[in-house]
Amino acid sequence: MQEEEVVSVSDTTNFSLSTTVSTMCPINRTFTNRYLSAVYLIVCLLGLLANGLGLWNLCAGSRRSSWSTLSVLVCNLGVADLLYVITLPFLVTYYLQGGVWLFGKGCCRLTRALFHLNLYASIGFLTCISVHRYLGIVHPLKMLGRCQTLGPSLQLSALVWGWVIIQVSPDFFFSKTDTSGTRCHDTTGHENLDTYLPYILAVTMTGFVVPFLIIIGCYCHVVVVLWRNENVDPNLKRRSIKLVVLVMVLFSVCFLPYHVFRNLNLLSRSWQLQGFCTQATKNIYVFYQVTRGLASFNSALNPLLYLMTSEDCVSRIRTLGQRAGQSLGSLWVRRAQRQ
Repeated sequence: MQEEEVVSVSDTTNFSLSTTVSTMCPINRTFTNRYLSAVYLIVCLLGLLANGLGLWNLCAGSRRSSWSTLSVLVCNLGVADLLYVITLPFLVTYYLQGGVWLFGKGCCRLTRALFHLNLYASIGFLTCISVHRYLGIVHPLKMLGRCQTLGPSLQLSALVWGWVIIQVSPDFFFSKTDTSGTRCHDTTGHENLDTYLPYILAVTMTGFVVPFLIIIGCYCHVVVVLWRNENVDPNLKRRSIKLVVLVMVLFSVCFLPYHVFRNLNLLSRSWQLQGFCTQATKNIYVFYQVTRGLASFNSALNPLLYLMTSEDCVSRIRTLGQRAGQSLGSLWVRRAQRQ
């Protein structure tokens, strides 16, 4: 079940469109349209501002010193976020129009694909950042000399992008619009559900479950090492703990609920096509819409990593804010003098 359709529980196993509708399981499209349009607008504004400032900070810092491995990974994370947030104005318009897509089938496919690209690129680069931090704290001697050049980090970034594209590319083969082209599905239509559900389950395992287990293992070991070792630099310990908390919040709030309820929602659609329509299936749909909004917030929260991985990011942004305030103050003084 998804926001663009009312599920017919009398559809046959081959999803024949000519089947007579005998029972309907209604869904609350009004909630979806209002909730997602508001969330996507907020994420778009915050994501553009935060990722723009974060990437500007990296570029400004690169003028004085060479980039580190961590900087390359965080930069790729910012690029993935920007690729997603630039599509959000189309989705805001779509939901404000009551679920009417005005931008063509190709744009619909691209918009939905960039969401999944951002989702799994974020998970991939967060996993790499977590492993990098783990090796730097737990095995610092092994890391010496291995992260002095950008070659390995660039190769790792290319590997992550390649793996994510391989995972996401099959989604292009599933229909994202209805026959009229006025609906833009976030998953696919009922006619493809038999093949789409196994694909999504596989992507959930490779794109989310495995990285999540890796991150949990790394951070559990990191916390133990930091707790037992009193010789660790206090600044490094504080930043590492903050990074652990941030990544776990991202996975617990943005990624975990979305993957759980996306799979449950697809299963509930298949159950409804077999004739089941209960309050539980309706609740699953509502929870799924909520988690879609939460998943999009990762693009607004990821920029916090700039603060965790850059020592001078806060001071540079504070300086930028002070300059902006001084410029606005001078402008007001000039206007007052002219009057």
